[in-house]
Amino acid sequence: MAQITAFFQLLHKNKGSDLHLSSGQQPFIRLHGELVRVTHKELSDQELREILAEIVPEEKMREFDSTGDVDFGLEIPDLARYRGNLFRQSRGISAVFREVPQIIESIDALGLPPLLKELAMQPKGLVLVTGPTGSGKSTTLAAMLDHANEERRDHIITIEDPIEFVHQPKGCLINQREVGRDTRDFKTALRGALREDPDIILVGEMRDLETIQLALEAAETGHLVLSTVHTISAAKTVDRIIEVFPANMQAQIRTSLADSLRAIISQVLFKRKDRPGRVAALEILTATSPVRNLIRENKTFQLTSVIQTGKANGMRLLDDDIQTSLEKGYISAEDAHAQAFDKDRFKPFLSS
Repeated sequence: MAQITAFFQLLHKNKGSDLHLSSGQQPFIRLHGELVRVTHKELSDQELREILAEIVPEEKMREFDSTGDVDFGLEIPDLARYRGNLFRQSRGISAVFREVPQIIESIDALGLPPLLKELAMQPKGLVLVTGPTGSGKSTTLAAMLDHANEERRDHIITIEDPIEFVHQPKGCLINQREVGRDTRDFKTALRGALREDPDIILVGEMRDLETIQLALEAAETGHLVLSTVHTISAAKTVDRIIEVFPANMQAQIRTSLADSLRAIISQVLFKRKDRPGRVAALEILTATSPVRNLIRENKTFQLTSVIQTGKANGMRLLDDDIQTSLEKGYISAEDAHAQAFDKDRFKPFLSS
């Protein structure tokens, strides 16, 4: 058994999300959003490298030695899958492992709105799940994909870096491709996917101009495309996508995005106050006719107002959802105030 397995077992037993190993430091695990020090000696750079060499593929170690950073996927039998990242820092090598549950929780079990089931059943279009790192985007997408897998009879292709949740075919044929192992990069795999008769394409992250352009093309030409963007609101997501492109292409991209978009789900994870665990607060923008017009006309600053008046279409503002969780006693006033856009709205809830 690899030395690192004991740390993974500790993480799993305590229902933590991440394992941090850093040269010159004791190990840490992230438990319900907070880092907790593990009772263990400090790891030297040499000790940590030897521990990692037992489980990191040789080609990934060579890539790390060459570049100073590398991502990879890892499975520990009878325990869980992990998304790993190695990086070089001032004291030597460091590693972070995110545990990926073997069981994919349903949309209902996660407490997500039923609208996400409807989005997973769309015949075509672009659905984006956004939020900061560690906000549960992959978990939400996995739940949506699992719903489609159960209810549809289609071909699903995922393009991930690395593969996180492993989907077993139910009603659908599923092919999962890992960047660096099965394909060179996102854009190469996405370009290929358009010739592979998919109905649903999951793109782990829309990182660059060409990937975004290909995703929009796929969404416009009869495919349902699910992906993530590292943004903190629906309006900022629209702006980020358009601003990736040079000025002379932006009008065209606004039109393409307006036509293909189905919804943007922006989420933030909170530590629960009432019991161990975490809860998500969501902002949801659905692509109604007014939303499409605002995107085409470059008036994204008005999207917040449309979300406020769009509850009948499943829309919600992040601050409204945060307040709902606060009033139900799920989260603390301090956390609500810290994550909200309108800080003044939550000041009355703070203890003096």
